[in-house]
Amino acid sequence: MTDTAHRTPRRPRHASRWPLLLLLLLLLGLCYAVAAVGAVATGDAGSTYESLDRPAWAPPPWLFGPVWTVLYATIAFSFWLVLRRCPLRDVRPEAFAWSAQLAFNLAWTPLFFAAGQYGLAFLDICFLLAALGATIVLFRRRSTTASLLLAPYALWAVYAAALNLAIWQLNT
Repeated sequence: MTDTAHRTPRRPRHASRWPLLLLLLLLLGLCYAVAAVGAVATGDAGSTYESLDRPAWAPPPWLFGPVWTVLYATIAFSFWLVLRRCPLRDVRPEAFAWSAQLAFNLAWTPLFFAAGQYGLAFLDICFLLAALGATIVLFRRRSTTASLLLAPYALWAVYAAALNLAIWQLNT
């Protein structure tokens, strides 16, 4: 099914593009603020990560920054695609699910790195995956592209959950 085949009508073409551009910038700013808060809350996550016993399939520390830079952009852009089609009042379940996955995302880094609570971090990432799954399903009703943009994030989050679990087991 293509985006044009969905039940949700597009906004009128005559509407100004500036509010949509500002909305995209706001969503990007919000997602990158989550990244910044996580970075500030953890201090030197790279050193902590390197000091942990990790499975052989764990990625190198330098990989996380570039991956998350791209993923946060797709997280923002996917919600923008939904909001571009419908006003916020019409997509409250989608907005709630999207906000929930972002909140769980925000909580994970301090739990794992700052607090060293690998078990709670694993529980958090499980909740993140549930919220992300709901977000993908709900976004699919509004925009196939928006839901597909979240697929790399979902795959990375599943990989991160497995890594979190392995690190928890290896370090307790």
